[in-house]
Amino acid sequence: MACRVNAYHAGMPDRDTLHSELREATRFTRLGDDVPAMLVLPEPGDRPAPLLVWMHGRTAEKTLDSGRFLRLLRRGIGSCSLDLPGHGERLDERLQEPAAVLPVVEQMVQELDGVVAELGELEGVDSSRLALGGISAGGMATLVRCCREHPFAALSVEATTGNLAYRASSIHADPERVARLDPIRHLEGWRPTPLLALHNLLDEWIDVDGQRFFIEALRERCPDPGIVEFHVYQKPTGAPYEHSGFGQFSADAKNRQVEFLAGHLGPDR
Repeated sequence: MACRVNAYHAGMPDRDTLHSELREATRFTRLGDDVPAMLVLPEPGDRPAPLLVWMHGRTAEKTLDSGRFLRLLRRGIGSCSLDLPGHGERLDERLQEPAAVLPVVEQMVQELDGVVAELGELEGVDSSRLALGGISAGGMATLVRCCREHPFAALSVEATTGNLAYRASSIHADPERVARLDPIRHLEGWRPTPLLALHNLLDEWIDVDGQRFFIEALRERCPDPGIVEFHVYQKPTGAPYEHSGFGQFSADAKNRQVEFLAGHLGPDR
C-alpha cells in the first residue's frame, strides 16, 4: 500500500525544521479518512518495527515536540503523529477553542480506526506491536478509544484525564457528550493494557485528582495492577500553566515514555 504524500498549501509542514537524523526517516502523508500524519520509520531490520500512534494537544500540531519522535527512532520504534481535527494542516481556529475540545476528541476517536488500518498495511510496521498515546486532548482521545476493543499493545498519555466530569469547567459544558465519551463511565469495555500516565501535580488545566481516580479505577479492574503506571511530577516544571510539556522535566518525561514503550513493544516482548 502506497502512502499518499500530501501537497497542501500553506499548512504543509516544513521538513527542513526537523533534526537531520529525524528528517531522513520522516515522510508526511494522509491516512484513513484524509488525516494528516507525520510518519517516522526506522531503517528496515530483521523484523518490522513497533510504532506509536501519537496525538498532540489543543492549539498544537503534529510536528511539535519532535524530540519525542527522535528518541523513539533511536530505539528502533516508529511513530505516526497525527493532526487533530482543526489543527495543523486542517486548521480551523474554531476547533482550537476550549469549548471545542470534546467535539475534537470525539472526531479524532472516530478517525483512528481508518488510520490504524492503513498503518497495519505498511511495509516495515509490525501491526502486532502498535501503541497509542497523546497529550492533553490527544490523551483524552486515547483513553476514550480504548474503552472498547482495540489493537494496541501499550498506551501512553500525558497531562490528560480519563475522568472528564471531574471538576468540569466550561470546556466540558456538554453533559450528553461527556456521558457518551467519559472513560471512567465506560470501563466495562477496557481490557487490561500496559499504560503509562504522566501528570503534573500543579496542572492548572487538568486536575491531577481526576486522573488519579481514573487510574485507581483502572487498577481495580486489572489482574495485574502494576501494568498501569502513574507518575506525577511534584515540583513546578516551568511549563505554561504547569500543563503540557513538563518544562524542566521534559527530557525525563520523554525518556520514561521511550523506556516504557521499549519494554512493552521491544524484541523481547
